Amino acid sequence: MRLRFTKMQGAGNDFVVLDATHARFALTTVQLQRLGDRRFGVGADQILVVEKSATAGVDFRYRIFNGGSGEEVEQCGNGARCFMRYVLAKDLATKSTLHVETLGGRLELVAHPDGQVSVDMGAPSGFAVETIDVAGVAVEMALLSMGNPHAVQFVADVDTTPVAVTGPLIERHARFPQGVNAGFAQVLSRDRIRLRVFERGAGETLACGSGACAAVVTGIRLGRLDELVQVEARGGVLTIEWPRSAQGDDAHVRMTGPAETVFEGEIEL
Repeated sequence: MRLRFTKMQGAGNDFVVLDATHARFALTTVQLQRLGDRRFGVGADQILVVEKSATAGVDFRYRIFNGGSGEEVEQCGNGARCFMRYVLAKDLATKSTLHVETLGGRLELVAHPDGQVSVDMGAPSGFAVETIDVAGVAVEMALLSMGNPHAVQFVADVDTTPVAVTGPLIERHARFPQGVNAGFAQVLSRDRIRLRVFERGAGETLACGSGACAAVVTGIRLGRLDELVQVEARGGVLTIEWPRSAQGDDAHVRMTGPAETVFEGEIEL
């Protein structure tokens, strides 16, 4: 079959976006992997699917599949911003604020006139600090959920941290039977960090929205960061805000960043 798609990116995190509002989504895992393949397909960190929602008060259903494994996952913050720009560009929506449902919960998306998009990522949950043996090395990391699982550690320098070696070991560690996103954060100041994330099922990406939220929440919980932080990923900068002092641990995390269309096309599957 021939499949129309849109290629998008948010801070270097890249996506294939599919419109399934008029026909049932029925791609197989193998077909999703083909789409995500950077040599034999389009190439993407994740495949995003736009579907209608039958839930009152929700505008769309938002589904996310890893480009490498084809596995459906709970959350993708950078993808959510691209989702918003996509439905506006395709005239599937006209409102500047939308509510979408994912496997990880509901999100509120807000499009700004300058092209940036803000995402209400909800409240973090399950925060705990543990020391985990990673290939014989005791590593202290914070474990939490932003609708999907994260393990965050602070490092002296993200450039010299062996993310390609350590990331897969954490992602597939026995402590995380369902896998985990491994984050490596370097604090530059109380309002700025650098971040690399080895994403579950996708490998290291140029940016990870939920990973940026998890890293900032961790830094705030540990007293190392203020409540408004610029996160420097390799693909761009994200702004993360968590108003914990005013609203407590149940405060929602708000992420703002870019989202752009790269190109559109068709592929034979």
